[in-house]
Amino acid sequence: MNSVRAFRGATQLSTDTKEEMRSAVVELLKEILSVNSLGHEDLISILFTATPDIQSDFPAAGVREFGLVDLPLICAQELDIKGALPRTIRLLIHANSPLSRAQVSHVYLRGAAILRPDLAKNLKDVQK
Repeated sequence: MNSVRAFRGATQLSTDTKEEMRSAVVELLKEILSVNSLGHEDLISILFTATPDIQSDFPAAGVREFGLVDLPLICAQELDIKGALPRTIRLLIHANSPLSRAQVSHVYLRGAAILRPDLAKNLKDVQK
């Protein structure tokens, strides 16, 4: 039986450009969908946040180009906390899934892996 589950993830841009934003967000989304065996029809909504230093584009724009045009998406700004990881995009996906909470895989890519090393699968991507 399927339940509504929440899937978290984050990524860090190397530069604040439209191309980098769209590439990084789509990469993150694809990885979360893949590792959790989620399809378009399972998705309910996605909430994106971006640190205040990101001004090139909306994170949702890349997802729309990826083809998720009928899904509710919203973008918000992260709190401006001194010392926070710069150029970071976080997302929270709500989806129907047969996975238990314990089985859900959260994905932290690029420099954002440092945010949750306990959950990040590939710490070699941590930017110094």
